[in-house]
Amino acid sequence: MTPAKALTVCALGAVLALTACSSKEGSRSAAGVRIVHVSLTDAGCDPATMEQSAGPTTFVVTNEGADAVTEFEVVQGDRIVGEVENVAAGLERSFSLNLDPGSYETRCPGGTTSPTGMLTVTGTAPQAGGSGSTSADEAVAAYRTYLETRADQLVARTRLFTQAVLAGDPEKARQLFAWAREPYEAIEPVAETFGDLDPEIDARVNDVPAGTWTGFHRLEKALWADRSLEGMDPVARQLRADVVKLHALVRTVELDPAQIANGATELLGEVSKSKITGEEDRYSHTDLWDFRSNVDGARAAFAAVRPLLAQRDPALAALITQRFAAVDRALDPYRVGPGFVPYTALTTFDTRSLSSAIDALAEPLSQVAGTVVGA
Repeated sequence: MTPAKALTVCALGAVLALTACSSKEGSRSAAGVRIVHVSLTDAGCDPATMEQSAGPTTFVVTNEGADAVTEFEVVQGDRIVGEVENVAAGLERSFSLNLDPGSYETRCPGGTTSPTGMLTVTGTAPQAGGSGSTSADEAVAAYRTYLETRADQLVARTRLFTQAVLAGDPEKARQLFAWAREPYEAIEPVAETFGDLDPEIDARVNDVPAGTWTGFHRLEKALWADRSLEGMDPVARQLRADVVKLHALVRTVELDPAQIANGATELLGEVSKSKITGEEDRYSHTDLWDFRSNVDGARAAFAAVRPLLAQRDPALAALITQRFAAVDRALDPYRVGPGFVPYTALTTFDTRSLSSAIDALAEPLSQVAGTVVGA
């Protein structure tokens, strides 16, 4: 696909009906949102170089058959400001941003010749205005409170978990593992924006180079698979330090309603990618704890932007609320006390039922960012 075809700017219809327009600047929707098309190819990002005007923008990312390239990121400095993951061959996903002027790096990991590119944003970002501006500020404030509360919990719970590891008490550490991770799973999209911090805290063994594995899952393997905490003191201390670092960074993160909504969609993607499959907690089988935390985090993000969405599309707001309730009902049969049954207790029917509930929620939730961007 040529750059002229890959980068098109189109009107945003009710269901993101896309029609090719100018390769550089073109029409906006009634809400002032510009559509940018990006293709994932074996080479990487297509186009690799883009120029756009500042303001509300939706990136529509299509995988043109690239098995090794399934992710597109927009990065400024050391922070990921927007991304889509798990865009398998033939699929299309989108995210929305209120782009500020400046230079951004684009990344398509795994590409052979264009794994990175450049996005130049010119002009002046329009200020949120009209009746939505107050609601936008309130949405950001509400979600920031949630983030900071969960980050506080993460520090406190991780301290107790790592104390058990350092004390050589595997039974207590196993009891605390899933509970300690809950706050992290609820705010994971924000954690992922800070470069290498997320893999240091939460990577699985196959996600990182040999000899560099740290974080919760390294300790999980020691506790359940190895049945030994020998050599784990440095891992526990680093995990505690990394969580404290994240706690400080969360208080500096810049937010807007579209980013908050993107985060909700990313959390449901986490459920589909690793919780439904049992990949996440492959040693402890505590995946349903993470499932619930991802959904709760997505619910909090949606709750923050719901007043804005209700102004623009009340039917969509009502539908998403109903779908969250349906996910809760689907998960309820697997609750045991404060937690859940092990993932290994689920049948194929069980996982399909949970997956169906998540998919039914993910589809309308994915429309929220494009509806509230620029608010």
